[in-house]
Amino acid sequence: MLFWHSQPEQYHQYPSSNSYLRDVLALPIFKQEDSNLPPENESKHPPFQYVLYAATSPAVKLHDETLTYLNQGQSYEVRMLDNRKIGDLPEISGKMVKSIVRVVFHDRRLQYTEHQQLEGWKWNRPGDRLLDLDIPMSVGIIDPRTNPAQLNTIEFLWDPAKRTSAFIQVHCISTEFTPRKHGGEKGVPFRIQIDTFKQNETGEYTDHLHSASCQIKVFKPKGADRKQKTDREKMEKRTAQEKEKYQPSYETTILTECSPWPDNAYMNSSPSTTPAFTSGQVSTYSVPDSNSSSPNHQGEGTPQFVVEQLCPTATIQEAQQWLHKNRFSTYARLFSNFSGSDLLKLTRDDLVQICGSADGIRLFNALKARSVRPRLTIYVCQESQHARSVSQLARSQDNENGEGDSRAIYGTCPVPVVVSCFPSLAVYHAIYLEELTTAELAKKIATIFSISQNQINQVYRQGPTGIHVLVSDQMVHNLQDESCFVISTVKAENSEGYHVILK
Repeated sequence: MLFWHSQPEQYHQYPSSNSYLRDVLALPIFKQEDSNLPPENESKHPPFQYVLYAATSPAVKLHDETLTYLNQGQSYEVRMLDNRKIGDLPEISGKMVKSIVRVVFHDRRLQYTEHQQLEGWKWNRPGDRLLDLDIPMSVGIIDPRTNPAQLNTIEFLWDPAKRTSAFIQVHCISTEFTPRKHGGEKGVPFRIQIDTFKQNETGEYTDHLHSASCQIKVFKPKGADRKQKTDREKMEKRTAQEKEKYQPSYETTILTECSPWPDNAYMNSSPSTTPAFTSGQVSTYSVPDSNSSSPNHQGEGTPQFVVEQLCPTATIQEAQQWLHKNRFSTYARLFSNFSGSDLLKLTRDDLVQICGSADGIRLFNALKARSVRPRLTIYVCQESQHARSVSQLARSQDNENGEGDSRAIYGTCPVPVVVSCFPSLAVYHAIYLEELTTAELAKKIATIFSISQNQINQVYRQGPTGIHVLVSDQMVHNLQDESCFVISTVKAENSEGYHVILK
C-alpha cells in the first residue's frame, strides 16, 4: 500500500499525483485482494515515494503493471518524497541518504545477458550513456556522480526533509535491443529503478532503506507522444464494457516497491570486488580483453590467471565467491541459489542458453577447469644454478667412488658417521608461448627472472661448435615442444643491457 507524505504543501503542489494514488487504490484489482491484505496498522509503510512525471499508457489492463512512454534524451522529473510516519527511521533525520537510479531490462531473458547487451550498445554508441542526470534542472541533488563503467547508472545524495527532484534522461531506445522480425520492430520495455541507502557505522551508504521501480518504453524524440495518442485513440473506439478492463491513463507514474537491485550482497563501496552494476563511484567493472580468458595469457608484470576448480561440495556462498573470483559477476544474481553441485550439473547447452554463446562456453570451460593448451612449452634454468647442481653431483659421485672424503667423526664415537653430500636441485621454469615470437620469448624470460624486458638486447641459441645463433621468430616456431634450456647472460658491449644465450 502506498502513502503520501504528511506535509500538506506537497498535496497542493502535486494534486494530480494524489488523485492518481486514490484512483489506483480504488481499482477492482485492489478490491478483490482486500481480504488478503493485512490490517492497515500492520501493513508495511514505505519510508520514501518516487513519482515520475510522465503519463501512463491507457492501453494497460487492470491486472498488469503500468507502462509509461518516454522520449529519447528528454528530461523527466522524478520527485523524491519523504513518506515516513512520525517516529519512523529517526536515525536518518537531519541526515543525507543516497539514491542510485538505474535503467535496466524488464525482460528476464535480456536480464540474463544484460552485460553483453549493454556492451554491444556501447560499441555502437561510443561516448554515449544510457542514463544521464540533467543537473541544471534538478533540485536538492547533492554530489551527483556517474561512473564511466556503468553507463546505465547515476547516483546522488539528498535530504529527505527538503524538496528534491531529479531530472533524468534516457538515451537508449527500446528498438535498439530488438532484432528485426518480419520487416518490423517491437521495442523492448525497460525499468527505471531507484534504490535508497543510509549510512552505516563507518559512514558508507550501504544500508538499504527502500527500492521502487516502474516499467517504461523509450522512443525516438516525439515518438512517445505519438504512441500515447495512438493508444488513447484505440481506447476511445472500444465499448464501455471493454474499457472497464483497462486502467485509465494518469498524468504521473508512481514507482512501486520492489527488491533491491541486485540485492544487498552486491552493494560494495570497496574497489577490491568489481561486480557489474554495483553502487559507489569507486567500484568499476573492467571488461577483460579477448585473450585474458586463456589461463596462459600473461601481461607484463601481472600474475598468470588460472581458473580455480569449483568443488561439488561448495556451498551457495562459496559458489557465489567462485563466480566473482573468476569474472562471472554478471551472472552471480542469476545463480544466487545454486550450490557447487548445482552449477556443475549444468550442461554446455544449458549455460549457452542462459548466458549466451560467448559467456556460456567460457563458464562451461571454467566449471570443467578446461584451460587452453599453449602452442609451445619450454623449460629454462639459470646457468649458475645448473652449474652448481652439476658440481655438487660430481663431488657426490667422487665420494661414493672413494676419491673424496665425505666422512665426519663426531666426539669420541669409535664408529665414523658418514654424512652424504647430496646435490641441490636445478630448478627449471616453464614458459608458455602462444604468439611464438622472439619478443614474447624475451618477455617471458624477463618476467621469470624478475628483470626488465628492456635489459634484454638479443636472444641467442648456442649452436654446433659453440656458435651463437640469433633467435628469430622462425626459429621459435620450430622449437620442439617441452625443450629444456640453460640460460646464461653476456654483458652487451655498447649498452647497459645483456644478451641471453639458450644452451
